[in-house]
Amino acid sequence: MQQGAIMSDSDVDVVVVGAGYAGLIAARSLLNRGLTVQVLEAADRVGGRAMTVTSAAGTAVDLGGQWIGRDHVKMRALADEFGVPLFPTHTHGKTLIRYRGRDVSMFSATGVAVGAALVRLAAAERFGLGARDDETLAMWLAKVGPRRARRLLEVTLGEVTATDPELISVRAVAEGIRSAGGVREMFGVEGGAQDALLTGGAGGLAEAVAVELGSVIRLNQSVTGIARDGGGVTVSTRYGATRARRVVVTTAPPVARAIAHRPALPEARERVQRDTFMGTVYKAVVVYDSPFWRSDGHSGELFALDGPVPSAFDVSPPGGRGHMCVLVPGQGARELDNLTEEARRGAILAELARHFGELARHPMSFHEKSWHQDKFVLGGYMAWPRPGSLEGVRTSGAEPVGRIHWAGTETSPHYSGYFEGAVLSGERVAEEVLAAL
Repeated sequence: MQQGAIMSDSDVDVVVVGAGYAGLIAARSLLNRGLTVQVLEAADRVGGRAMTVTSAAGTAVDLGGQWIGRDHVKMRALADEFGVPLFPTHTHGKTLIRYRGRDVSMFSATGVAVGAALVRLAAAERFGLGARDDETLAMWLAKVGPRRARRLLEVTLGEVTATDPELISVRAVAEGIRSAGGVREMFGVEGGAQDALLTGGAGGLAEAVAVELGSVIRLNQSVTGIARDGGGVTVSTRYGATRARRVVVTTAPPVARAIAHRPALPEARERVQRDTFMGTVYKAVVVYDSPFWRSDGHSGELFALDGPVPSAFDVSPPGGRGHMCVLVPGQGARELDNLTEEARRGAILAELARHFGELARHPMSFHEKSWHQDKFVLGGYMAWPRPGSLEGVRTSGAEPVGRIHWAGTETSPHYSGYFEGAVLSGERVAEEVLAAL
């Protein structure tokens, strides 16, 4: 991988924009078929929405996407190929659902109402019943009672969508559930979308793929323009330009909006980029000497209906260290942005101590990332269509524009928003390019 090197004009078969999983897999597939490829990545690292750092204990900490579902066969095969073991997400013990310091039972009126609402969402994703693109998720939630049930749904749906319920349609959420394989798969841990984690982290696996690709990857190369003509495409960065026969853009549509096109993109494609937005999410991983909460009979899974930490999960790797993952979506994430780093850490640790005991105040290390503050990603976990625009985004999201091809997890009809969807899109676009050459 080359970092910030001055690029000379060069001819390759395909330029791939973005070195997340979609871009890495597309490049790898094309190289394996004998094409010449150059990957241009704006950031100083590969992985995109996968990012792994090292804790004070020497353990891998996923600050981006992390879970691998039971049915994510492409990601599991990739991990197996590169010798990266998976380990199961910890599920044993009591899941905490808390409101004003008291436990909420799923067998209460609150739990029954939540279950009924999720059944309606399941029917919506399967049969299209009551899932309108002009109705926001907030409007749909307003019909749910009692109030505690509505709040629990806000927390759980916020955790899986990473955005504000006022900004997305109930149909888009239903489509997301369908793409994930259903309600059980999307919300499930054991056997579901949160089934397992990668030893060494999701970013570590992306790095392993990148090492195999070697010098075809250029870091710190933000693409500023794509000019297409009858003979090919010219892909420009501030360091120069590369001439190619085809280009694959794998960045999310709101990120790709920054690329200038000559001639201009068709209106249908412009709408895909204009009518989508990235989710808003803050993530922290707190590393402890041990997963102490397990000795108290807790699974580490928390859904809090009040306070600044709506959800937390045990993502501890094998070997004894304790990793507690905190996810804060939407408005809650923006409110944390207003705090200093020290105040944010204090607020997170105080909330974990409120639910899991005073040992939570004393971590070995604390790691955080506000994905909506990342200028190269703009948010997480994915780009959502604005209410009323789902059909147009879905129809044109992966449609080539001349010599420009589009990939990324958002373009996959299956497992959209997951690494699995990104890998599927990378394989799909590689075949598309090969057929077009």
